[in-house]
Amino acid sequence: MTAETVMPQTGVTMTEAAIEHSREQLKKRPEMAGVRLGTKKSGCSGFKYTTSFVEQPDDDDIAFPVAEDVTVYVSNTDLSMVGGTEIGFVTQGVNSMFEFRNPNATAECGCGESFAVN
Repeated sequence: MTAETVMPQTGVTMTEAAIEHSREQLKKRPEMAGVRLGTKKSGCSGFKYTTSFVEQPDDDDIAFPVAEDVTVYVSNTDLSMVGGTEIGFVTQGVNSMFEFRNPNATAECGCGESFAVN
């Protein structure tokens, strides 16, 4: 018998407001399969969230259907940093944006643009 290490994979969720916003944006882009949540090195805390539309999922993408017509895709490499994240959508004055509640974040910068993980 061999030992096998299994990493638990935690999903990504969206609030109803984020689902509705994504749904409306995807209706304008019927060729898109969903929304990608990713990260890139940036900001004062180390990483920044990225979102984009996905026409064709990548081979290492994991799909998280958050509604019947809205799917969030996360690359396997980013999953360790964003697994368990809830994506919200907020409007402040004339600005609207996604908001991220990430249980893996060990620090966030004051402006909320970047985060750190251990």
